[in-house]
Amino acid sequence: MRTPVSDPMKIGPYRIVGRLGSGGMGWVYLGRSPSGREVAVKVVRPELAAEGEFRERFAREVAAARVVSGAYTAAVVDADTEAELPWLATLYVPGPSLAEAVHTDGPLPEPQVRRLGAGLVEALQAIHAARVVHRDLKPANVLLASDGPRVIDFGISRVDGAPGLTQVGVVVGTPPFMSPEQIKGAAVGPPSDVFSLGGVLVYALTGRPPHGSGEAVRYRVVLAEPELDGISGPMRELVARCLAKRAEDRPQLDDLLDGLLEQEPRQALWPPPTVAHSIKARTQDLMKRRKESSSVSVPSCLLSHAQALLDAGLTDAMVAEAVGRGDA
Repeated sequence: MRTPVSDPMKIGPYRIVGRLGSGGMGWVYLGRSPSGREVAVKVVRPELAAEGEFRERFAREVAAARVVSGAYTAAVVDADTEAELPWLATLYVPGPSLAEAVHTDGPLPEPQVRRLGAGLVEALQAIHAARVVHRDLKPANVLLASDGPRVIDFGISRVDGAPGLTQVGVVVGTPPFMSPEQIKGAAVGPPSDVFSLGGVLVYALTGRPPHGSGEAVRYRVVLAEPELDGISGPMRELVARCLAKRAEDRPQLDDLLDGLLEQEPRQALWPPPTVAHSIKARTQDLMKRRKESSSVSVPSCLLSHAQALLDAGLTDAMVAEAVGRGDA
């Protein structure tokens, strides 16, 4: 698959192979380093790059992601927060998000959810050991790789001891998976991530957030009991403890890991068959892109000019137009 004409051809040292996704903040591309390593490159939209506060927030995301290392987080490879269009490159994970997997194929069986939960606990252990609170753990920020989950997107994370942009009374996060203290605009710590983890596990098991969605979700998160229909036995008790209203009533990560491993989840098949099919399809697509991109010769002067335009803060469409004209 050729790179769409509206996308840049190069970001920093990374040649762009194709677009992986887009959103309100910017675009995520599949890129390749000069040595051939695949990376996911997140690029900020020009209108946001022009805002000083957003730039500062993006720089904080990069700082938080850099200090976190673990088997279940996507490692930061490179970044440039001072570029006209700031960008962040992480190792590419050829797997769907939990949100995508559940939306496409339905909830996961409990044994696989226990395996998923154990991986997410280890991710949070690494994150909290780096004195970082993620603050936006949700299905869309959990990638399902062939060897376990990966936690991504540290956009609103807080590094302990670093000055923050948000203040008490300012609510940031994704409401269906936020903790009560987040909803109320209070200070948050590691127990807030445990609450969000409980919500992610409920979503994986049932296909819905524990407190629903919509305008009333904030009220329900703070005051209502979670909806746990369809979850039974020890797993129901475990997620209910994670979803305790008071932070001090939630389990420690070590205890939570023990509870998840209690039913021998290591014997459960991972990845689940439907996820394995998605990973295989993505890997095949990646191999196809490798083959096609290696057969396409792009004049270096056009690559350099496209990069110059990108660094100047012009939009992707303007970059594509200039490259299409052959300006150099």
